[in-house]
Parts: sequence; C-alpha cells; structure tokens
Amino acid sequence: MSTKQNIRNIAIIAHVDHGKTTLVDAIFSYTGVFRENQQVDARVLDSNPQERERGITIFSKNAATIYKGSKINIVDTPGHADFGGEVERILKMVDGVLLLVDAFEGPMPQTKFVLRKALELNLKPIVVINKIDRPQADPVKVHDQVLDLFIALGADEDQLDFPYLFTSAKMGIAKASMDDADHDMSLLLDMIVSEIPAPESSDEHGFQMLVTTLDYSDYLGKISIGRVHRGRVRPGDALAVVTEDGVLSKGSVAKVFTFDKTQRVEVKEAGAGDIIAISGIAGTNVGQTLAAADKPDALESFEISKPTLSMLFSVNDSPFAGQEGKEVTSRKIRERLMKEVMTNVALNVEETDSADTFRVSGRGELHLSVLIETMRREGFELSISRPQVITREAADGTVLEPVEHVTIDVPDEYNGVVIEKMGRRKAEMKHMETLKGGMVRLEFEIPTRGLIGYSQEFTTDTKGEGILSHIFHDYQPFRGKLPARETGALVSGENGQSVAYAIASLEDRGVFFIGPNVRVYEGMVVGESTREFDITLNVCKTKKLTNMRSSGADEAVRLTPPKVLTLEQALEFINDDELVEVTPESIRIRKKILDSNQRAKAAKKAKG
Repeated sequence: MSTKQNIRNIAIIAHVDHGKTTLVDAIFSYTGVFRENQQVDARVLDSNPQERERGITIFSKNAATIYKGSKINIVDTPGHADFGGEVERILKMVDGVLLLVDAFEGPMPQTKFVLRKALELNLKPIVVINKIDRPQADPVKVHDQVLDLFIALGADEDQLDFPYLFTSAKMGIAKASMDDADHDMSLLLDMIVSEIPAPESSDEHGFQMLVTTLDYSDYLGKISIGRVHRGRVRPGDALAVVTEDGVLSKGSVAKVFTFDKTQRVEVKEAGAGDIIAISGIAGTNVGQTLAAADKPDALESFEISKPTLSMLFSVNDSPFAGQEGKEVTSRKIRERLMKEVMTNVALNVEETDSADTFRVSGRGELHLSVLIETMRREGFELSISRPQVITREAADGTVLEPVEHVTIDVPDEYNGVVIEKMGRRKAEMKHMETLKGGMVRLEFEIPTRGLIGYSQEFTTDTKGEGILSHIFHDYQPFRGKLPARETGALVSGENGQSVAYAIASLEDRGVFFIGPNVRVYEGMVVGESTREFDITLNVCKTKKLTNMRSSGADEAVRLTPPKVLTLEQALEFINDDELVEVTPESIRIRKKILDSNQRAKAAKKAKG
C-alpha cells in the first residue's frame, strides 16, 4: 500500500451549534474559495432552506479546498443527535477528524458519541476549541475537560497526545496558546496537512468503494458517495454491488464526480483515496460495496442505528382536505416516502392495515419533523399521529424501551423545577455540577417517551434560558406509565369562521391557538384548556343584534394574542386521540373523531 501525499480527508464533528459550518466558512475564506467581490451567505454549506432557518446542519456535506498543493476533502457532519446516523457512516470516509468544542459549554453528549466512534476507528483527532471570543469562555478548562473525555473513552497513548488549537471561526482567528497573538487559519490548515495521515492507496487492484451516503437526482437517478478504497474508476466501467452475502446486482458507471470547493465536478477518472460520487448504479444502498465486476470483493460494512420513534402518516381526511395542497392521495404520499427512504437510511417506512396510512420510523422527533416540513413545502397534505417509541423484547421476555442521555444547562434558580419535572417523567439523575455565571449542569437518563412534549414545558419553566440536549443511550427495561398531558383541549363544536366576540367571552377557558377570522370545523382543537378535561365550545358565535343602545356596548374587543404552534410544538402537544393536520399553508390540531357525540361514546367505551 502506498499513500496519496497530496490528499487529506477529514470530517468535522461536534455537538449542535458549536460552530462547525462557520469554521468551514473561515477555512474557505482563507484559502480563496470565494472571489474577493463574491456575495457569500454565512454558513455556506447549510444549503437546505430548513438548515438555514433552524441554524443547524441536517445533512452531511462534502467540500474540498486546495492548500499548499494538498487537496483537503472536508465533510461537514450534523451535530444534532437525531442525525447521528449520518455521522457514524461519514467517519468511514476519512482518515482524521476535527473535534470542535465550544470554549464555554465544553464537551456535550453528541461530542462524546462521535468521538467514541472516531477513536474506535483509530482516526487521528485534532481538537479545535472554538468560540474563544464568547463571554465567560474558559478555553484552558475546556481543554482539560476534553483530555478527561479522551481518558474516559479509553483512548490510547497516541490518541491522548492530540494536537489542539484555540479558534474563533466567526472572527477567522486561530492560535496555539491563549497567550499567543491572534493568527489566521493557516495554523489550522498547516496542522491538518502535517498531522492528518494521507490516505492509503492501491491503484493496481480492482476498484473498491464503500457507499457511505446516497443522494438522488431526477436527471441522474441514485448517486452513491464514498471514498475509493483501491483501484481506479471511469465512466462506462462495469461495477458490482457487493455485500458479505455476495453480489447483489451489476451496472455500469454513468458519471464520476469529485468535490471541488462546494460543488460536485465531473471527472474522467478517480483513484484510491479520493472522495467521489458515482451515478448509474441503481441498486446500491448505504453500507454496501461497489467493486469491479471482475473482482467483486466486499469491504467491511457498518451497522446503521435503528429508529427509536415512529409516527403514522395518513391521508388528510378533515373537512378542509384538498383545499390547500396539491399532493393529497395515498399513492403520492407512498411514492414520496419511498423516495425518501432511498437516501435517508436511518428512516423506515412500513405499510399498515389501512391503505391510506403508513408507519414512518426515525431517530427522533426532529428527524421526522424535518421530513414532514419538507413534504408540506412540496405541496403535500398529511395527518400525523402522536409519536410512539419503538420497544424491543429481551431474550428473557422483558420489554425494553429506548433511553436517552440528557444534558441540561440551566440558571441555578430553575434547577429545582427541572429536577422535579424530570423525576416525574421517570428520569434518573447521573451527574450535577456548577458552571460559571450561576449556571448548573444536570445529566439524566430518561425514557425517550419522557421527552415527548417536554421541550415546550422546559422552555417555559426556564424562561427560555435553559439549554437541553439529548442523545440515544441504550435500551433498558420498561419504566412503567408516564403522566400524560395535564391539560385538556379547547375543541370547536361548530363549522364556520372564528369571531373576536366569541373568543373574548371564552378567554377564561384557556389559551387559544387561533385568532379571529380563522376558518374552523367541528372537532378542530382551537386551544389548550385550563382544566384537565376537553371543553367543546363555539368560537363562531356572533353578537345578537338589537335596536337597543347602551354606553360602552360597541367598544372594541381586546384579545390576548393567540399562541401559534410550530410543527414540533403541535407534535409535542397532541394526545393519542388527536392528530396534526399538515398542509402547505396551515398546521392544525384536530380530534381523530370529529363528532362530539361519537367522541364521548368512544371515550366511554375505552374506560369500560
């Protein structure tokens, strides 16, 4: 085996919002990827509209830059735990990682998860302590915490002697020590070239590549992305799709692409060590090997993490069905979900007894809500059920459920309410420490179902000052029944248009999700009740007109602004007897059974 001295393959791994994509911006600016007069968006790799709106990376991206004659292939990975399935696979493509840690927050759950995977694969780590410009940042303390984390994860002596830098990606500065003067990004790039090993390569034997990511194009079909393990590939070559069980299918290469800056570039040939994209092989899947048809050897694969949450996606059958979306049939929904499964491998779609309903399973609420949001933007109408956790059965017949490791940073005055609420949701506290600036860090293990619906409550309890992050821990014995939503719903008993006069007279019943002049139907949830039971009410009631006048009778009605729910908030709010109706223009909550009399009968039957 020889090495390709002019190539470096690295992945940037970190917890959500620690500055990975901003660091890529800083590297690109320094290496001249952008023209001097070019208008560049912040976080250039976050190209998906939802990534820009949410401020997080959802899909891993490939990019490349040239520095001092070396091509540096950079893979930007998602930091949110729900997309951890992407990170595990990406690490198979690279020879080293940039582990990015916030100089204030320190190592967080996702940092531990991805670092453990990187160390298991013997990848060379470079630690980048970022955001040193943050108030109350303590980079030196965070460096010690990272060292402790390496020791806790069982790193060997070579890995413990990791190179590190202090940076502010936003300001484009880097330095080897906090006492040094500010320097530019050349320090980091020099470290990448000198510390990250060049990829081993063998161009003599037949072509081999492990498929780590999939993309799809309406023009090119399925696109397989991975790193060439050995051999060379050209358009027209015959390749086989191989697993440990043997050859699954064969095809010929239509196009070969490498990555240049932020674009895919078509090339005539690619060799070992390159990260490439291949189109033309339809039967590939993540974890399979593409190999020369005359030498179909499989590479060691990897396990894709199993889904932990599922939801039912159904055809929208509300009274407003088909009025706002253009894709409303079960055939269209099925086609779209099957297309998603091609590239989103942590997702699972199953048919159910009903032809109009599909069970969609994913890694978490955010993972599934990103798909729902994408579909509604594409013109789909859907009804979504409450998220359910996916349980397993142990060998001895014990029911196991997914458990999450939760890290919470919260101001000291709110930690009591957080501990109480977490305890009610069957959480076990594992660690507690005091941070700078009057903050407390709490660590818990909690059933995944205990987190459904908690995020909204947490934000309210901590006045928006708390930070909650979680990551899948393992499967543990079922912890029993959890408390359901403590409040009932305000349900419309009429079809029509909401009226300010009616809402004003009903404000003492609860918090409304709608304002005046909104179309409603019977069975639609229009607010949250102050009581623990549902209240059916008429929000369409108008003022009776008489020929009598009195002073003050015609004063303007003053309403409390409605609490407009986002998609995630609506999914967290609903109970088992409710659905979220999603259309391109609206997000509504409704009862599964719209008629109030039938609902009452069903509730009675369920109790009996």
